[in-house]
Amino acid sequence: MYISIGPDMAPWNLAVQLDLDSDVPIYLQLTRRLIEAITHGRVAPGSRLPGSRSLAKMIGVHRNTVSAVYDELLAEGWITSRARSGTFVCDTLPTSGAIAREPRGAGGGSRKRGSPSPPSPLEALYSLPGPRVAAWHSTPPPAGGVDLVGGRPDLSLVPAVALARAYARGLRRLRSRILGYGDPRGHERLRIVIAEMLRATRGLAVGAENIVITSGSQMALYVVVRALVRPGEAVAVEALGYRTAWRTLSAAGARLRPVPIDAEGLRVDKLAEQSSRERIRAVYLTPHHQYPTTVALSPRRRMELLHLARTRRFAILEDDYDHEIHFDGHPLVPLASTDRLESVLYLGSLSKIFAPGLRLGYAVAPPRVLERLAAQRSMIDLSGNAGIEIAVAELFEEGEVQRHLRRMARIYQVRRDALVSGLRKELCDVLAFEIPSGGTAVWCRVLGRSSVEAWVERCRAAGAVFQGGSAFTFRKRSIPFVRIGFTRATEDEIAKGIRVMASCWRDPGRGT
Repeated sequence: MYISIGPDMAPWNLAVQLDLDSDVPIYLQLTRRLIEAITHGRVAPGSRLPGSRSLAKMIGVHRNTVSAVYDELLAEGWITSRARSGTFVCDTLPTSGAIAREPRGAGGGSRKRGSPSPPSPLEALYSLPGPRVAAWHSTPPPAGGVDLVGGRPDLSLVPAVALARAYARGLRRLRSRILGYGDPRGHERLRIVIAEMLRATRGLAVGAENIVITSGSQMALYVVVRALVRPGEAVAVEALGYRTAWRTLSAAGARLRPVPIDAEGLRVDKLAEQSSRERIRAVYLTPHHQYPTTVALSPRRRMELLHLARTRRFAILEDDYDHEIHFDGHPLVPLASTDRLESVLYLGSLSKIFAPGLRLGYAVAPPRVLERLAAQRSMIDLSGNAGIEIAVAELFEEGEVQRHLRRMARIYQVRRDALVSGLRKELCDVLAFEIPSGGTAVWCRVLGRSSVEAWVERCRAAGAVFQGGSAFTFRKRSIPFVRIGFTRATEDEIAKGIRVMASCWRDPGRGT
């Protein structure tokens, strides 16, 4: 049966199960059900309950029965009665998250007042070891502060109007195909235009049959590892890297093995030593703009890595997360273009082009491997967002994406140069760095002896948010480096942020 509970203007029907044939009196059953509904959150504090006459009519019992229920709940502190207004659930409840005790007179083995409640089955599961939802994003700057965290596109540059129009057109023309289940590999139109982009700009000889669309690059990485790596097998990673990717790899069952990096990128000689001691199933790396240092894997090491992968028979997971953001010279072609997809699985994202919220990533693989990736994807998401995929494909076809990329690159380069100029002017004795040829941030060595993490926190409190080096280390150890982004801030904001950084460095008491 249902009881009408909630605001006067928009009440909800609460399902309440009563056993009219039970030996337990109806008033006790109803009391228990209402307490359970309140403690489990199905009836919110402040909700209005029906009058005793109305509730008795709903249930089909005498009004005195409901009055006894309300008297019990009132005595226990669950409800309150307001003159000429009605009966309401108390704003402050007698228990907080605990399982409701039996009403007075109910008998049974109720817990003693104040005794700890045992964990629920779900709480017990949560106490087991395993991955947790991580605060992968940095705390936003205070009001009026400056966001200098790298890796974030400027959302104000997104061609939102063109995207909305393309989505609306697709919805009108292809409603049934957009709103129904689609191909787990992703919509063919988007796979075709991405293949065209990869052939033209990255030298990958691929077609739509080589591409699976995912809900972001982390899903691409997850399905790749689930398809290729057995639980417990070793996956090598860069010792300075992207912690979210490491969590994804671990969640998929991989055991991570950090490999050092230097000015030429991944130390392939150290990877060879590691692979001689144990079987490495795959190596995950960011060879174009190494995350977070922005260095490129040198041509010599690229050849050494490909040779080692073929010799030791491990897969290379190439995350080319920001290939489109390049300013000086020509971007390096991916490892996958040289390898012809023999050892390399190529991972990409449209997040840096548009916005992370669109959740568009992709993986590139040989057709037979791609079948396994699509099968893994379908286990966690039967199909992607066909409407968004078609809309983005249309923007590619119309040249809107290409125009947006050119505009974005020009703006980001100006911001990079503003950051470099400001750091050299205000913090030349504090920070040493190489100017990155692309990407979204500058990797800086801190020359002073002050605590890097303390400086970062002082700057955050004062209104300039960037990241200390410990955020990228495998063991979360402190290192004398910081990563300062430039894509989310205007030139004036960048100048303001640098002034805050300089002030907090020279006045350690600021921001505390």
